[in-house]
Amino acid sequence: MPSFDIVSEIDMHEVSNAVDQANREVSTRFDFKGSDSKVELSESMATLYSESEFQLDQMLQILHAKMVKRSIDIGCLETGDPEGSGKSFKQHVTFRQGIETPLAKKIVKTIKDKKLKVQAAIQGEQIRVTGKKRDDLQAVIAMLKKEDFGLPLQYINFRD
Repeated sequence: MPSFDIVSEIDMHEVSNAVDQANREVSTRFDFKGSDSKVELSESMATLYSESEFQLDQMLQILHAKMVKRSIDIGCLETGDPEGSGKSFKQHVTFRQGIETPLAKKIVKTIKDKKLKVQAAIQGEQIRVTGKKRDDLQAVIAMLKKEDFGLPLQYINFRD
């Protein structure tokens, strides 16, 4: 029986490359001369450090540009508020991966409301959609691409 999975994932290797490129650009730009501005990457978060909120905003724009060049959808980024203490400011950018249960239920409900002959099942942080016909599955993918769930979705493991 044909099936596919709906997931929301980020290639962390590409994120690492984008952060390295952003750090390189920040270190060479004239408006960051003499400042101790940098982007640090941890497991599921990047932290921007700088001396002013304006520079943090500039660094965030640089990071977004580098991620877009590396085919990372910036819709999966959750930007926190700038935090200041004395002469230094920092801002956290969280990478959202996986489909949370409330969003998964909303996606499954959207699929069922379309009344196609497919079944959708939540499996952890992904959704498996199965059906008898390949055309029904392709219709589900086309319908989901038109919808906006606030998180970039990928469709993997399409099997006949």
